Amino acid sequence: MHRLVAFGLNHRTAPLSVREEAAFAPEHLPEALHDLARHGGVNEATILSTCNRTELYCQIATSDSKRALNWFCEYHKLPASTIRSHLYVHPGSAAVKHAFRVASGLDSMVLGETQILGQMGSAAVKHAFRVASGLDSMVLGEPQILGQMKEAFAQAHRAGATGKILNRMFQQTFAVAKQVRTDTAIGVSAVSVAYAAVSLARRIFNRLSEQTVLLIGAGETIELAARHLREQGVKHMIVANRTLERAQLVATIGNGEAITLAEMTDRLSEADIVISSTASQLPILGKGAVERALRIRRHRPIFMVDIAVPRDIEPEVSKLDDVYLYTVDDLQQVVQENLQSRQEAAKEAEKIIDLQVTNFMQWVKSLDSVPTIRALRESAEMLREAELKRAQQRLTQGDDPAAIMAHLARALTNKFTHAPTAALRQADHDGNADLLRAARRLFNLGDDN
Repeated sequence: MHRLVAFGLNHRTAPLSVREEAAFAPEHLPEALHDLARHGGVNEATILSTCNRTELYCQIATSDSKRALNWFCEYHKLPASTIRSHLYVHPGSAAVKHAFRVASGLDSMVLGETQILGQMGSAAVKHAFRVASGLDSMVLGEPQILGQMKEAFAQAHRAGATGKILNRMFQQTFAVAKQVRTDTAIGVSAVSVAYAAVSLARRIFNRLSEQTVLLIGAGETIELAARHLREQGVKHMIVANRTLERAQLVATIGNGEAITLAEMTDRLSEADIVISSTASQLPILGKGAVERALRIRRHRPIFMVDIAVPRDIEPEVSKLDDVYLYTVDDLQQVVQENLQSRQEAAKEAEKIIDLQVTNFMQWVKSLDSVPTIRALRESAEMLREAELKRAQQRLTQGDDPAAIMAHLARALTNKFTHAPTAALRQADHDGNADLLRAARRLFNLGDDN
């Protein structure tokens, strides 16, 4: 039996402080996947960890997912009694469906799916499909999560943590996400957390084009923010990153300036707007640095958006006068305004996903018949080889070829039908009508008239 389960927490079930504790650093993922395989009781696994969610997709040998759940708590040194109240478990097709939905950009919080599931079945598949389709994102229709899911799967695949089941599941996940975006309007006027951040900045500043923006980081989120800022006419962008080369690539999007993180605090006073999203495990911008920048600015306000998980900007910064600090959780109000026009498209997407979940689960179920089919073919092959060898020996002895062929055909027929015939006679003796009907269907014998 090939059992799937997905579990984790996201922006709907856990506050930012908990998501920070449960996040996996990108550089630690290969090690975590190997540790999960050794101690978590899983055969295959993929870990998706973003600012909005940490999820584990697993193929396990038994119906008990407790070992994997316990591993998750122990790995992060989180008390099970605390973290379990924030966890959801999606077994079977629900896991795949959820992955489909998230990658297509549809938010289950808006669509009303909030239940926690607890039985093995198709739930895991459903969950995965929903994630990949973007149906479980903070921003309905958000395309960014699809790229994050592809990278998570690629890392797991490189680490040797995936196999036949998850390879097929994620390949179909990406195909479904593409179909949803092609066949529905879910991607029209595409939005993201980065877009929500820029939209909020536009509300605060009457003329966004006249502001200086400091972008911290150079990943996909910051790249999206740079594109949105350019579309809003921002003329002066500074991109700070650990590696200058990557910062320069993002800076070219908005004809901006690239600097290193070491230079960031010296340039902070120039920024009217700060948007940060790095993979740092510790804050990179502290209260002291912001206070110095405010003194230089003579307390002209700074609008700051910290999209990172764990946070890049110390929470204490929010207590400073003249600083307006927002986190990913604060963006939800902005996000809500982008949802209404996508609800009908979401309904269409759900129909596509439900059909594809059914198709995938039928494929998984068909794998249960593989050992039986293999055993049947091996048995038939052994009978064929034995009878063919006898026929070849008689030919070398000069026996009549026609007689040999007739004997070969009779022998194969008798041996192929011996075991089924015995089983059917026993079924008739036992009154097992189900087996008799199954045999007529299996051997295409038609109705018993």
